[in-house]
Amino acid sequence: MKHWLLILNFVLFAGFLHAQELNCTVQINSDQIQGTNKSVFNTLTKSVTEFMNNRKWTELSFANEERIECTLNIIIKKVDGDAFTSEIQIQSRRPVYNSTYYTTLFNFKDINFVFNYKEFDQLEMNQNTISSNLTAVLAYYAYIIIGYDLDSYSRLGGTSSFQAAESIVNLAQGANLVGWKAFESTKNRYALINNLLDEAFKKYRNYFYEYHRLGLDEMSTNSTNARARIAEGLPILRETNRATPSAIVISSFLDAKNDELINVFSKATTQEKADAVQILSDVNPTQTTKYEAILKQF
Repeated sequence: MKHWLLILNFVLFAGFLHAQELNCTVQINSDQIQGTNKSVFNTLTKSVTEFMNNRKWTELSFANEERIECTLNIIIKKVDGDAFTSEIQIQSRRPVYNSTYYTTLFNFKDINFVFNYKEFDQLEMNQNTISSNLTAVLAYYAYIIIGYDLDSYSRLGGTSSFQAAESIVNLAQGANLVGWKAFESTKNRYALINNLLDEAFKKYRNYFYEYHRLGLDEMSTNSTNARARIAEGLPILRETNRATPSAIVISSFLDAKNDELINVFSKATTQEKADAVQILSDVNPTQTTKYEAILKQF
């Protein structure tokens, strides 16, 4: 089964596995920009794609077929010379064992992505300093994507990748850049990594593992037991959200999983359906009507 085995045995197989971690598709939307040389966006797309996919981000070795599938959708809002104002949508997914289904692991919109770029600039990353907000943001999300993937295969398996993302946050705070500061927003890069590494969210991260490895990955073997494992952990979402209202990791989880959860519980027992709707509506009341669709499925 995919690279949860690799996490345990990567030293043994290191001589045979060599690919980078990410298989990232980059899209840049410049529809809002008029009168600008569009070739710069094509060059930027190519540069970002190469930066994400050609760099080794960890000491782990991935087989080519194990590379993490992810997408970056950068929407350019404004261009002033070499200064770009944009937002970026990040998504990643991984296959569910013994099926053709892919589950979304991470779905996040960052609305404060401001960077400088000149056409044909080489994108480089220094681990000890921030020379470019563009590469800092890209590297940060590379580590976040890898961390989420590893967390889904092994309990707290993504901690070292999340710590690498935290190091970038600390450097960027010193560089006085937008989107990195504590208290600047409850939904920025600082808030996300702060949640992921906070002891208060450890139960959530354990549930994230159980949801995927003991829930989704076991659906083909015993769907009743697998669904029960997913249901058992739902109160953790409510408990965590009540302790830290509107926590970004919880809202991000539901952004990725809402449709999937509705599908999972569509074939549940009447009690499981009722409990799931109650908990999910409590955590995310704006989606109550959507969750209630669970009750109507047979």
